[in-house]
Amino acid sequence: MIRILLAEDMNMVRGALIALLELEHDFEVVAELVRGDEIIPTALETRPDIAVIDIDLPGLDGLTAAAQLRAQLPSCKVLILTSIGRPGTLRRALEAQVSGYLMKDAPPTELALAVRRVVAGQRVVDPSLAVASWDSSACPLTDRELEVLRMVAGGAEVPEIARALFLASGTVRNYLTSVVGKLNARNRLDAVRLAREAGWLV
Repeated sequence: MIRILLAEDMNMVRGALIALLELEHDFEVVAELVRGDEIIPTALETRPDIAVIDIDLPGLDGLTAAAQLRAQLPSCKVLILTSIGRPGTLRRALEAQVSGYLMKDAPPTELALAVRRVVAGQRVVDPSLAVASWDSSACPLTDRELEVLRMVAGGAEVPEIARALFLASGTVRNYLTSVVGKLNARNRLDAVRLAREAGWLV
């Protein structure tokens, strides 16, 4: 029996996924979650073979949770199931050492196949996204620049970012100037938009 943890915050989608998974005689959904910050404690308690995780979750995004799960419960494989089909997001998923990345608009039969392949130790990546990722450019921003830009995307102002990251306000402004320049953006908000479209910000 393949034990599955499912993390999806949209009730109707989650219900449909559970129904689809439980059509398979050897699948058992041992946990269903709506929040990313519930994944680690629940996985440690239920010990699933695989976690099927959406990226855009409240509390903690799916990719961060996937990386933490990999570190704390390496026996549990991770399959990302998402509507976010951007090459930069796929790269982040691979950096988090997930075993699979499947789009929600894939044929229903692909889900069961992907779960079995991932549990068997194989890597599964949506073919069209893999091709797009191959052709796309790498993120030009440093980790710190991405961190600052994420906070801007969350609505934080320069003084707040400076306090949170223990930086001078001038240093934060310098990072933002660098980000805007590297992305050829019109301003900070345009930089956020461009980074999101490229998949560098979840």
